Amino acid sequence: MKGIFIAIFFILMFYTKSVGEVSYLADVGVYVSADSIPQIFNFEQIKPYFSTTSDSVFIVNFWATWCAPCVAELPYFERLNTDLQGKKAKIVLISLDFKSQIDSKLIPFLQKNILKSEVLVLSEKNPNAWIPQINEEWSGTIPATLIFNKNKRQFYEQNFEKYEDLKRITANFID
Repeated sequence: MKGIFIAIFFILMFYTKSVGEVSYLADVGVYVSADSIPQIFNFEQIKPYFSTTSDSVFIVNFWATWCAPCVAELPYFERLNTDLQGKKAKIVLISLDFKSQIDSKLIPFLQKNILKSEVLVLSEKNPNAWIPQINEEWSGTIPATLIFNKNKRQFYEQNFEKYEDLKRITANFID
């Protein structure tokens, strides 16, 4: 009996090893920095991200690793994130990757690309229940971006082919 407890202890101890801010995820077989592991939410948990009473501007992009146009525009959001440092603005990247692919696709993607923007995962079985709450006209295609502050709200169901296009539309919200 004592041997079983010792065996379980060692299995748990080596299943996930932590060294500083880097963890080894045994089930995936990759090293991931602590800030690369996204939080998974359902829509009710993530809903507060879509409204504000503050003066801050929120730029919320819906994307997935399996969406080529989404991945192509991510560097523009990362650049905008850098350009907006020190201003009342926040970029949130909401991944719509399938829950079954978070460990095998999303985490390695985040690790490889070292995204600095906040990344959240929205895991909902019925997109038709939450999509109209973001924008009633949204067909559900991605990429899609919601930009808002307490006074104004704009939704873009498109990909941004140039950084300048993204910067221009966000400039309308930022002082």
